[in-house]
Amino acid sequence: MSTPTGPDAAPNGSEPARHPALSTRACDLFGVRYPLVQTGMGWVSGARLTAATAAAGGLGILASATMTLDELGAAIDKVASRTSNPFGVNLLPNQPDAAERISLIVDRGVRVASFAAAPRPEQVQRLRDAGVVTIVTVGAKRHAQKVAEIGVSAVIAQGGEGGGHTGSVPTSLLLPEVVDGVAGTDVVVLAAGGFSDGRGLAAALAWGADGVAMGTRFLLTAESHVPDHVKDLYLGTPLTGTVVTTAIDGAPQRVIRTAMIDALERSPGLLRFPRAAGNAWRFARQAGVSLPDLARSGVQMHKDQELSWSQVALAANAPMMTRASVVDGDVEVGILPTGQVVGVIDELPTVAGLLERIMDQADGALSRLCGPSPEPST
Repeated sequence: MSTPTGPDAAPNGSEPARHPALSTRACDLFGVRYPLVQTGMGWVSGARLTAATAAAGGLGILASATMTLDELGAAIDKVASRTSNPFGVNLLPNQPDAAERISLIVDRGVRVASFAAAPRPEQVQRLRDAGVVTIVTVGAKRHAQKVAEIGVSAVIAQGGEGGGHTGSVPTSLLLPEVVDGVAGTDVVVLAAGGFSDGRGLAAALAWGADGVAMGTRFLLTAESHVPDHVKDLYLGTPLTGTVVTTAIDGAPQRVIRTAMIDALERSPGLLRFPRAAGNAWRFARQAGVSLPDLARSGVQMHKDQELSWSQVALAANAPMMTRASVVDGDVEVGILPTGQVVGVIDELPTVAGLLERIMDQADGALSRLCGPSPEPST
């Protein structure tokens, strides 16, 4: 079993003097110390990981799509009981009970709502009216401009190196495009895809971002609930050990290449539908969704996200196959979503230790480029 390593000391109240560029608009917008975001990974970003990130000075985000409404309420309460720092909740805009989830976020005083797909304007307006910061993950300049027009507070520009559903444009090209695309607005830009350390944070700031969002790096921490033997499989994956496949749910998704993925890619498309139909029903039951609500959600996905009907039918495949691995620990039947950055991660620090190390590395990188940080005034 892998054991936590690295500098694990949590912040003790005396913040070290770091380069002023590390205090960004993202810090101000989210009300956090560090421009570091732990993304809402389904089945992974539960209360423990989210609370640990928030307590350590970053923005932790609960993944609510794989929770019932009651489970989400309990998770929010659990995070709030462990830290008074701001945190967020990730939402699917087309969930049948999205309005109830938004009301729950507002009522519980959650600081941030994030979306993996473009929310509807009325959802953004409801959140903004309540003072909730909104974030949307985008994979193209035009998508960033579109959500900026409906009033979102921030975007996460995820390059092709990212895990799970991803595009083909690398972060180094996508990020400057998105930054330029929302120039002149108040929209905060975060970078995602290929980040794991402070050098990456410094690079993202140089490209014009206000911080970085990471999934795989937080999945591989001591506080992550992913089973130890599954974490070991992640840690042993080389840079060349991932693949982007459409065989899971019809949309490009980066995962670790396993025998299951090879088998899926060899199987004819029609043979994937019986599995997908069963997974759709199991996912609906897990999330407390009725069959009519599931059908209405599928129609909305077809309309809003421009998905084909085959993609809608397959949409539940990814979360249920992810659950098999990262919750049940069965890598023989499950999938392992990951960013390409998994190939450079080889240890499991605590979240607090990880964030402090990233900030120290970023300070060192910026100091090498721009000169040492100024001494604090007395």
